[in-house]
Amino acid sequence: MDSNSLSYSLELVAGSGYTLNVEQRTALQTSLVILQKNYKFDRVVFWGKILGLNEDYFIAQGRGEDEMKDKKNLYSFNCMDWFLLPPATDSMIEEVSRGAKGRFIGDPSHVYEHHEILRQGKRDEEVVTKVKEESRLAVTVHQIDEEVSVVPRGAFVKSPHGLVQVNRSFGGLSHSEARKLDNFLHFSKPKNLKKKSILEFGDLTPALDFLDALSDDIPKGSWSLQFECASKVCVLRSLLWLGLTFYHVPMTPQHGYIYVGDGTKNLDLPFML
Repeated sequence: MDSNSLSYSLELVAGSGYTLNVEQRTALQTSLVILQKNYKFDRVVFWGKILGLNEDYFIAQGRGEDEMKDKKNLYSFNCMDWFLLPPATDSMIEEVSRGAKGRFIGDPSHVYEHHEILRQGKRDEEVVTKVKEESRLAVTVHQIDEEVSVVPRGAFVKSPHGLVQVNRSFGGLSHSEARKLDNFLHFSKPKNLKKKSILEFGDLTPALDFLDALSDDIPKGSWSLQFECASKVCVLRSLLWLGLTFYHVPMTPQHGYIYVGDGTKNLDLPFML
């Protein structure tokens, strides 16, 4: 959610139980402005909070000219001092999936160790995978962004040169449009778009329809869509990453999402539906 309207946005997702105390809100409103200036970001959004056993990680995301490609994630313990997270690489993702299990500790320097016995010819060999919690944090934020970050259709436009930017003329979805998952898109590199037929492509607008729709997600039923605050706010909740809440106020450009959770994926979802 945009740092400029943080207090307003937090009120709209309070129905999920996600809120910050007055001290944290005040600190964020000051520190995110300084963060934007120091790192020369075009825009800063408050991404959310990952809960740890000893400390919680507050996550902010700085964005550059291209809203999808120019992204940097930062974390803080006190909402004032921010530290840059390393970009999540393929090798890092593989190491984290193999070596990091259980709850987050709340210490970036904590090292997870995973011991595995591999058969090498006629003898067994023990392989030890070591992963720092900072790497695990970077991968978790990246995966949540890739799989469940949400924007309304039309909120972002793609230029002929491939630049993705905020659509300044976006006035919001209508109330009837906001009731359909087709009008909400994943704000990440599309995976299903290329699978569409030529007839389906004929109904798309290249400048607006360059992302995957939530209605194409597998398994079906991985999103909960409701209207709250006297039916004035559309709220989407992910059942895959429990803790991800998206809001949109129809007929206005107001929208955003926040994640507050322990950073673990709900792998039991296919059996729950």
